[in-house]
Amino acid sequence: MYLEHYGLGEAPYSITPDPRFVFLSERHRDALAHLLFGIGQGGGGGFVQLTGEVGTGKTTLSRLLLEQLPENTRVALLLNPRLGPIELLETVCEELHIDISSARGSGKALVDALNAYLLRAYADGLRVVLIVDEAQNLSADALEQVRLLTNLETDTQKLLQIVLIGQPELRDALAKPELRQLAQRITARFHLTPLSESETGEYLRHRFRVAGGRHFPMTAAAVNRVHKHANGIPRLVNVIAERALLAGYARDASTIDPKLVDAAAREVLPTRNAVGRQLPTAWLLGTAGVLLLGLIAWTIWRPATRTVAAGMPLPQKPTLAVAAKPAIPRLDATALAGAVDAAGASPAPAWEALLGTWTLPASAITVDPASAACTATAADVHCVQGRARLDTLQALDRPLLLRLHGQSGDAWALLLGLDARNARIALSGNTFDIDRLTLQSAWTGEYAGLWRGPDPALPADIAAFQDARGLSADGVAGPETLMALAGDAPGPHLLRVLE
Repeated sequence: MYLEHYGLGEAPYSITPDPRFVFLSERHRDALAHLLFGIGQGGGGGFVQLTGEVGTGKTTLSRLLLEQLPENTRVALLLNPRLGPIELLETVCEELHIDISSARGSGKALVDALNAYLLRAYADGLRVVLIVDEAQNLSADALEQVRLLTNLETDTQKLLQIVLIGQPELRDALAKPELRQLAQRITARFHLTPLSESETGEYLRHRFRVAGGRHFPMTAAAVNRVHKHANGIPRLVNVIAERALLAGYARDASTIDPKLVDAAAREVLPTRNAVGRQLPTAWLLGTAGVLLLGLIAWTIWRPATRTVAAGMPLPQKPTLAVAAKPAIPRLDATALAGAVDAAGASPAPAWEALLGTWTLPASAITVDPASAACTATAADVHCVQGRARLDTLQALDRPLLLRLHGQSGDAWALLLGLDARNARIALSGNTFDIDRLTLQSAWTGEYAGLWRGPDPALPADIAAFQDARGLSADGVAGPETLMALAGDAPGPHLLRVLE
C-alpha cells in the first residue's frame, strides 16, 4: 500500500504497542527515572502516583517500568481495579502466587497471608511492588484498603511499595478530605502532559525513521496541524498521521501538506476537535474507496508482524534454522562505569573501531590524542565534533564516538545503535547493550565522528531540510546538517538495538 510509496518497511503510526517505536519526551524520561528511583531506592513504602490524560503514554511508561525493575523485585499488577476490598486483596495475592485457598472471602485471613509473604520476601532481600493501572476506577472502599496495605511493615521498613496510575480524575479523588490519609502517604507525584509542538515533530520523525523511512514527508506546517488537531496527545497524533499518509498515497502525493492533515483529522476525530475547511464530498468518497481497497489488499498481502501485545506473538512463517547469535552483555550503571575506567582515556581504539564501520584505513584521518578531534586526509572524508543531545545523534543515524564518564576517568565509546529505550556501544573491543537512561547519565554530551561525501552546495531551503530531519532549523549548513545531507550516501547506520 502506501508503505512503498513513502519508502517504509512497516506502518509507522500504528496505535498497537510496539517497544521499538517507543518515544519518550523529556517529561516521560523524567517520570520513568523517578519512578524507578522511588521503587528501587527512595520510595520507603509510600505511594507513587502517575497521572495523565487518555493517550499520553501512561500504559507505555508502566510497561517500561516493568521491564526495568531490579531483578529482586516482585510485582503484583492490577489491571482491573473495579473491585471490592475483598476481591482486591484476593487479586493481589493471586498476582504474587500466594496460596489463599483457605482464606478466600475473609479480609483478615487474606491480609495475614499477604503479610506473611511480605515478611518472607523482606527476609530474602526482595522488594514487593503493587502497580494499579486505571486507578481512577478504584472505589473509595478499595482505595482505603490499598492505603491499609501500607501498614504492613517492620520496625524500620515498609514491606509494600504501591504505584497508582490513572487519569486526572485520580488526582481529584485523592484530593477529597476523606482520603487525606492516603494522599499524605504519596511520596512522588508525576503528571504526564501532552507533547509540545516541537516534541510532536520529533515524535512523528522518530516513528517514521524506525519504520525505515528516510525522507520525512510532512511539511513543517503539516506537523503543526497534526499537533493542533491532536492537542499533543500521542495516540491521536498516530491516528491522524496514519490517515494523512493514506490520503497522500491515494492522491499520489510525495509531500503531506496541511490540507491533507485537515482532511485526515475530519475523518478520524469528533467534529468538535477537527478544524479547517471541508473537502468536497465526492473527493472524500473517492478517497475512502481507494483507501478501502488498499486496506483490503494490505490485509491480504502484508507480512506477519512481530508481537502485538506482551506474551501474544503472531504466527510466523516457517524458516530454516540458523545458528543462534551470542548474547550481547547488558551493563547497568555500575558495570558501565567499570568498563569505562578499564578502557582508558586514549581515543585511538574508538576511532579505529569507527573507521572499521566505514571500511576506511587508518590513514584516512589523523587524530589528536588529547582532544580526540580528527582531521581528514582523504578527499571525501569529513570530520565532525561537538556537543548535542542523543535525539540529535539518533536523527543523524550514523555511528559516532561518545565521551563517557567512569568512576575515575573518561573514555571514548563507539555508539552502534540507539532507540527510545536502549543503546548499543563498543568499548575496548567489546560490544554492550545498556539502557538509554544509563547512557544519558554517563555521557558528557561530547561526540565526534566522520562521514563521507562531497561538500554539498548550500540549498535555499536548508532550514526546511533541517526541520524535516529533526535538526535545529537555523538555516546554517553546519557539520551536523552536512552529515544529515549525506544520509543516503553509502556507509554504516545506527542499529535497531531490539532486533
